[in-house]
Amino acid sequence: MRISFFKYQGTGNDFIIVDDREKTFPADNKKIIAQLCHRRFGIGADGLILLQKDETNSFYMQYFNSDGSESTMCGNGGRCIARFAFDLGIVQNDFIFTAIDGPHKAIIRENAIVSLQMKDVKEVSIEANHTFVLNTGSPHYVKFINESITTIDVVEEARKIRYSERFAKEGINVNFVQIMDDGSLAVRTYERGVEDETYSCGTGVTASAIAHGFLHPREFAPHVVRLGTPGGALRVAYEKVESNISEVWLEGPATFVFHGMVDVAVD
Repeated sequence: MRISFFKYQGTGNDFIIVDDREKTFPADNKKIIAQLCHRRFGIGADGLILLQKDETNSFYMQYFNSDGSESTMCGNGGRCIARFAFDLGIVQNDFIFTAIDGPHKAIIRENAIVSLQMKDVKEVSIEANHTFVLNTGSPHYVKFINESITTIDVVEEARKIRYSERFAKEGINVNFVQIMDDGSLAVRTYERGVEDETYSCGTGVTASAIAHGFLHPREFAPHVVRLGTPGGALRVAYEKVESNISEVWLEGPATFVFHGMVDVAVD
C-alpha cells in the first residue's frame, strides 16, 4: 500500500499527517503506525494524525501516539493539522475542527503562527511539593522545580511518576517547570505513548501555564504566560475564575517540513 504523507512540526513536536478524507488509511493497524513513526526504521515522528471528514465542523482530527495507540488530544498536533488544512485549501484562516475531546477553534496567523483554543479545565488537583495534576485534553502531572531545568534527568525522573501505582494503568504526561527570572516558564515534558522526552508538548505547556496560575495567583486578568521548551517558544492565555479555567488559547509556530510517499505492507 502506498501512502502520501506530510511532515509538520510545532516547536520541535513533529507529526506525520495524512489526508484521510476517503478513509483509506489502515487506522486499526498499530504496527504500521508505529513503524511509520519509528526514527530508525520509518519516517520518524512523535505521532501520526489523520485528517478526516466531519459532519459538523471543518474536519476531524484522529491522533495516534508513536507507539501506534490512539490517544487523547495533542495541542501541538492540533496546531499542525490546522496549518495543514489551511495549506490544503480546505479551510480559511479562522475555523473549527473536531478532535477526540470535542470542537476546537483555530486561527492561522502571519509568520507561521497558529492559535488553538483548548478545552476548559474544570478541576485542578493541588498536591504537595508544588505539584499539580490536571487534564488539558490529555492528563498531565506538573512539578515546579528550584534547580535548573537543564540539569534534571527528565526520562528517569518522569518514569518514576508515569509508572507509579497511581498512574501506571492509564499513563500520564509529566512536566518539569522552572520559573525564570523574567517570569516566563521553562518546561520539559515526558509524553506517554512516546515514552520519552519530546521537544515540546502543547497540552503540557498549557497545563504548566494553568498550574502556575494556582501556584502564583493573579488578582487581575488576563492570564498570559510565555513558555520556553527545548523546541521553541509558546504562549498560553486563559481566563481564571476561582478554580474554573476557560478561554484557553495555545499559540506558537506550526510549519511544513516535507511531503513524501511511503510503501507499507498491510497484513
